[in-house]
Formats: sequence, structure tokens, C-alpha cells
Amino acid sequence: MSHYTKEHLFSVVDHTLLKPEATWPQIQKLCDEAMEYHTASVCINTCYVKQAAEYMAGRVPVCCVVGFPLGAMDTASKCFEARTAIENGASEVDMVINIGRLKNGEYDAVREDIAAVKQAVGDHCLKVIIETCLLTDEEKIKMCDIVPEAGADFIKTSTGFSTAGATFHDIELFAKHVAGRCKIKAAGGISTIGDMEKFLDLGADRLGTSRAVGLLTAE
Repeated sequence: MSHYTKEHLFSVVDHTLLKPEATWPQIQKLCDEAMEYHTASVCINTCYVKQAAEYMAGRVPVCCVVGFPLGAMDTASKCFEARTAIENGASEVDMVINIGRLKNGEYDAVREDIAAVKQAVGDHCLKVIIETCLLTDEEKIKMCDIVPEAGADFIKTSTGFSTAGATFHDIELFAKHVAGRCKIKAAGGISTIGDMEKFLDLGADRLGTSRAVGLLTAE
């Protein structure tokens, strides 16, 4: 028997549709489901933020991705994208770090990139995607310091567009090394209710998945 209610599981899900071919009717359906099941947010690309925010009229927060999915654009571009999204009605921004700079050991540059986007979004929630599948454990642990130091609200595992998604090992690692300094989001490849529950048990505060409604409403 699950120790989480379906309502609780929905309440921690960023209901996600980030495919490049996503149409407005598909985004609309995502929003309808989010409003029906009271998800934490809808997570979408920035081109649909204004429409989705107007469509839902404050009933569910709009989350969007910035510098996605590579993270390899310059900081000013990420900041512009984030600021525009907030102006268009986004409540939350999920940005991708500069992975190459992290690999170079340019930790200050990685921190400054995140801090600049946090400044651009102000009081709004900033989640930082570190793309765990491309990192060593040492690099992940380093990001557990950099993300909270930069003032971001969440550390997040994955874009869902690289070689793998969230793993239990990564969420355990985050929980240990973040040590309460920021929240944790598991995203990418979450495919069962059991996965959802285990990620929460291990310390995730939020789950990013496109599958939650299908999983939780299946008889």
C-alpha cells in the first residue's frame, strides 16, 4: 500500500511537455489535466508561456525551460529568455547549466551563470538542471554547493533530452550534499508510481514527468 495519496503525488509533479513538435492543442490538454488534478505546475517551452498563463488564469503555475536543452548559450541570452518568460506569466524557470564550463573546472563561471538568471527571475522559483548523466559524481557533488551558493531554489537532475534521466543514486547524492540548502527535483525517465514514490522517499521535493496523469489515473 502506498504511503502517498494520488493527490499528494499530483501536487509535487511538474506536468511536462517539452517536445519541439508540441502543438497548442497538446499544451492545452496538458493545462486541462494540470487544472483537473492540481499538479504543482505545467512545464513547457517558452513560446507557449503567455498562452498557457492566460488560458489557466492563475489556477496552476506555469513553469518553463531556459537555455534548454544544452545549456551552452551565453549568460545574457539565458537571462533575456528567463526575464521574458516571467513577463509573459511564468512562475518558475528551469535553466540548464553550462556543462562544458563545469567540465573545464570553471566553477565561478558556472555559479555566475546561475546567479545571473536568478537575478533575472527575482523572487520567482529557479530550478537548475545539471544534466547528471553527463557528469561524474565529483562534478554532481560540486554542483550541490554551487546551486545553493548561486541563490537558486532547486537542483534538478535532467533535461530528459540527453543520454539518461533521474536515478535513485543521484537523488540520494543530492540529498546528502545539498543538506537542505535548496530543494531537489527528479526529472527524466520517471515511468512508474513506484519510481515517483521512491524519489520522494530519497529526498526529492518535486518530480518532472509527462507520465503522471497516465500512471495515476490508470485503473
